[in-house]
Amino acid sequence: MPKELNAIAADSGRNLFNHNCAGCHVNGGNIIRRSKNLKISSLKRNGIDNPEAIAKIARQGVGIMSGYEDELGDNGDQIVANWVWEQAQKAWVQE
Repeated sequence: MPKELNAIAADSGRNLFNHNCAGCHVNGGNIIRRSKNLKISSLKRNGIDNPEAIAKIARQGVGIMSGYEDELGDNGDQIVANWVWEQAQKAWVQE
């Protein structure tokens, strides 16, 4: 992906996350259930080992978390999932 498109996708992912997810998942944490955070070790421990698995949860929800398919719109689940996966890989350290 060209650098410009990468930057646009990252901004879109960040914006979608901030608007729809950050209320509960501030900096990759979880204010409701601490063990269900978005840190890489927690994701993998819970069987979430790729962006597609995150996108499915973003779309459909899991447990007490509602799905956000309507709010995320077309392809928004993939965009936010890719951004979340990238942040998890970097331990949620912002550059």
